[in-house]
Amino acid sequence: MSTRQVSDSNDPLIESRDDLVAPMQRGEKPRDRWRIGTEHEKFVYRTADHAAPSYDEPGGIRDLLMALTDYGWEPIEEGGKVIAMSGPDGAVSLEPAGQLELSGAPLENLHQTCAETGRHLAQVKAIGERFGLGYLGMGLWPDKTREALPIMPKGRYAIMLQHMPRVGTMGLDMMLRTCTIQTNLDYSSEADMAQKFRVSLALQPLATALFANSPFLEGKPNGYLSYRSHIWSDTDPARTGMLPFVFEDGFGYERYVDYMLDVPMYFVYRDGKYIDAAGQSFRDFLDGRLPALPGEKPRKSDWVDHLSTAFPEVRLKSFLEMRGADGGPWNRICALPALWVGLLYDQGALDAAWDLVKGWDMDGRERLRSSVPELGLDAPLPGGGTLRDIAAHVLDIARGGLAARGRLNGAGDNETGYLQPLDEIVASGKTSAERLLDLYNGEWGGDLTKIYAAKSF
Repeated sequence: MSTRQVSDSNDPLIESRDDLVAPMQRGEKPRDRWRIGTEHEKFVYRTADHAAPSYDEPGGIRDLLMALTDYGWEPIEEGGKVIAMSGPDGAVSLEPAGQLELSGAPLENLHQTCAETGRHLAQVKAIGERFGLGYLGMGLWPDKTREALPIMPKGRYAIMLQHMPRVGTMGLDMMLRTCTIQTNLDYSSEADMAQKFRVSLALQPLATALFANSPFLEGKPNGYLSYRSHIWSDTDPARTGMLPFVFEDGFGYERYVDYMLDVPMYFVYRDGKYIDAAGQSFRDFLDGRLPALPGEKPRKSDWVDHLSTAFPEVRLKSFLEMRGADGGPWNRICALPALWVGLLYDQGALDAAWDLVKGWDMDGRERLRSSVPELGLDAPLPGGGTLRDIAAHVLDIARGGLAARGRLNGAGDNETGYLQPLDEIVASGKTSAERLLDLYNGEWGGDLTKIYAAKSF
């Protein structure tokens, strides 16, 4: 989630609907300026007892952040507390219960993305050895209750933690117990955005299945392969889901603005503080009738903040965010952007992917989305068959798209190798979650503490 550093007190007021469309229009870039942004979260635990460290304890989350100054990172504070770090590789920030996130820099190719990931993991692992900390690459804390987890000192999280139980049963789990890998990608025009949005939204369940990595809850199997994905089914229906309007004729920036105006607010940021506006309407804000700030109208930065508070499977800001994957180890972090860059950054691949999904009806898309957390690759496709039936074909499309890009590393390799972990899943027929369940029921003898050695970075 984004980290605000300034109040933007001099930021212009929103004057018209054009100002609401502007952030999306500003995202348009010619192909030679398209970049890849990768975000990945990991759980932090004390190696001595596998507990999640608090913010303030010696060797805890604050000390972990500050130790990154040894590598050139600079602290970002909120209310006198260090809550993120800024550096050449983007930003390192905190999720609500201390999950550590790298929001990577916008990069030209996947070789750079994987190198960035490697640098980050090497840095935090070295710091972890100093403080007795380890990192777990999964989509869900496998053995922690909500009550066992710390809360980070970030104002927007305090507002969200209070609001979540009002609108769903699992919003607190989303905030406290999940991790994800996400990829942020560019578009050249409104039409290009729309095609990419439709393809990536339709195929997001395939990413969920391929990256399924959250089969345990509070020490036992939970009946799902991606419980993280299941959590989103009852987090907050006003700001989640498959967005049927994206597939309707005429979809574009204006329609997404309408959607976001219907998404209830969380907060307004003023003078370095988050003001609780949970459940209030941005439409009322535009009219100067926001209960949290009566008589005040929104600034452009308020709209940018608001765009970050919806959580659909694919999200539009000034770029498109792919949001369907569980957290995972190093090679999975490289594989997720490889999948989406391959499908979306080459026109031939994008057209082929659209041909595959354009005939799906909305009821079928919704059934696929709702079944994939439990069934993974066996989730039913609209019109018949399962995700397993198209997985290899989609990977072949992505591979062709990556090959067409022709982005080579120093050894002369293109970007297709980063799909290998996904090829292995499709060839074996088993996701990471299913492999973990096999270990739990077999070699581990039901002892889930062994996961810390098996799934650490």
